[in-house]
Amino acid sequence: MTENTMAKPQKFFLPNAYPEPAFLKLESLACSRGLRLLFEGVSQTLKAGEALALYGANGSGKTSLLRQIAGFLPLAAGTISFGDTPPNAVHFIGHADGLKNALSVGETLALDAALWGAPDTTTDLLPLLGLQNRAWQKVADLSAGQRRRLALAKLCLAPRPLWLLDEPMTALDTAGQELIDTLAGAHLAAGGLIVASSHMPLAFATKEIVLGAPA
Repeated sequence: MTENTMAKPQKFFLPNAYPEPAFLKLESLACSRGLRLLFEGVSQTLKAGEALALYGANGSGKTSLLRQIAGFLPLAAGTISFGDTPPNAVHFIGHADGLKNALSVGETLALDAALWGAPDTTTDLLPLLGLQNRAWQKVADLSAGQRRRLALAKLCLAPRPLWLLDEPMTALDTAGQELIDTLAGAHLAAGGLIVASSHMPLAFATKEIVLGAPA
């Protein structure tokens, strides 16, 4: 196997099915930052196995909408309902990867596994992430794409039914983008939900919202 070859995700990385049916309903959401209204009237319903793509120009509010769903930003108007899905059963992956430069790749995965209460599956995860033979390497020495792949490990270590992904394809090569598609497909097949912002079409999306740029 060459360094750039990615293994397909193994079944044990994601559940066969999430225990409770996932559900997300956005009703007439609005977002203001300062005196600027970014968007209003955003409504959509997602059921188990569905993925919502957020498209729009820079400044249209894609990241802000994700942060509202995650509970990081207040709503200017509207409501968010999770049904039986706990609102904290969420993975948010934004532009900041949250990685510690002083740790090695292997140490990062071991620490994340301990934090999430998951088994240390470093040996299996490294090929999946396209980081085989890099367990020894410091995070500080990774490329932007490699850091992005490493940040994706939490999706496998601690499966949660709702994924909020901010520009998930950023800094990834074709193999990395295929990894996102494969992970997303497995997650949706298990009954999960995804809301993801993007400047490029997302193959795994089943619905979309296009946010208009502010005037």
